[in-house]
Amino acid sequence: MIQENTAPPLAGIRIVDLSRVLAGPYCTMVLGDLGAEVIKVERPGVGDDTRQWGPPWAGNESAYYLCVNRNKKSITVNLKSEQGREIVRELVRQSDVLVENFRFGKMEELGLKYEALRTLNPGLVYCSITGYGQTGPYRDRPGYDFVIQAEGGGMSISGSAEGPPMKVGVAIVDITAGLFATTSIVAALYERENSGQGQHLDIALLDSQVAWLANIGSNYLVSGERPKRHGNAHPNIVPYEPFSTSDGWVAVGVGNDRQWQRLCSLAGWNDLAGDERFATNPQRVKHRDILVPILRERFRARTSEAWQSALLGAGIPCGPINCIDQVFSDAQVLARNMLVELPHPTAGTVKMAGSPLKLSRTPVRIDAPPPLLGQHTEEVLSKCLGYTHADLTRLRDEGVI
Repeated sequence: MIQENTAPPLAGIRIVDLSRVLAGPYCTMVLGDLGAEVIKVERPGVGDDTRQWGPPWAGNESAYYLCVNRNKKSITVNLKSEQGREIVRELVRQSDVLVENFRFGKMEELGLKYEALRTLNPGLVYCSITGYGQTGPYRDRPGYDFVIQAEGGGMSISGSAEGPPMKVGVAIVDITAGLFATTSIVAALYERENSGQGQHLDIALLDSQVAWLANIGSNYLVSGERPKRHGNAHPNIVPYEPFSTSDGWVAVGVGNDRQWQRLCSLAGWNDLAGDERFATNPQRVKHRDILVPILRERFRARTSEAWQSALLGAGIPCGPINCIDQVFSDAQVLARNMLVELPHPTAGTVKMAGSPLKLSRTPVRIDAPPPLLGQHTEEVLSKCLGYTHADLTRLRDEGVI
């Protein structure tokens, strides 16, 4: 039973968030959902680049910006000014984590590199997210998800065998880099409990792409053979792909030989069940060019609903190919609280994807909508740093905040 007043797991952790666009903000949103206080530092008058990446818009905010910036406080600080950089230093003294995703060398230019800030706060966990990392011959290059998907091999294994290389429909390298950054930050905070020391976390988009090549990368490393594109099929499992039905599509994943025999039984495919070419998964993979065309023809004999009912009844994984509107109206998605609505100052309410993190005793909290630009500048600088009204007026007049 969850206690109503149970604090979220990262309550008491303060994060200075100098990141923008997607990888860094995704990381800090997850940390914010887990209860950390996230102070998002943005450029006065402009803010995070994604604030302008519309349409669509909700109120005055782009949907892109809204998707990764809830549970944060926004302050505007001009990092080109020495006084602005001093504000960041003052925040760092009182914080646990700093996240930044500037190009390599930019934080040093600003006088805010890790070596400088750790003298102010030895326990600081400082996370840098860049395209190529802090070392290596490519470290000075700008890094964008699309380019990294190409350069890191992801694009070469996506798309149909006959078609061109294809990127994933979302910026998956940015998202996974953000998740790797989140994992590293939580690990560093845990280690700090014993050592009392912070450390510099070096997260690269290219590293992240290479890491999640997973079985495809391993297939190459073991065999020495360049992986092929299989479209929606699986390189190591057959059948494991969508099939057209009499009225639509159904995605089918036959993960083992028992499921294969059950599929043949429920469908009345005795000829396939007894064919030695298809008896085991390695044999089905070997003979996929023979088997899959047969299956494509036979799946057209029933409706999608009929196939789903039969396959699920037999314990064979399958499901519809939902469009995004169907996803956000799906009974399971709604039951898992993966659609949330938050009140918003200019949009009335905003709808967002919920958190996939489900903790029984210290659940995540989605309390605050993505902030307006500079919404919390006065609050943070006065309550955290002790700035007076006169101080804030002066800083605004000088273009610092």
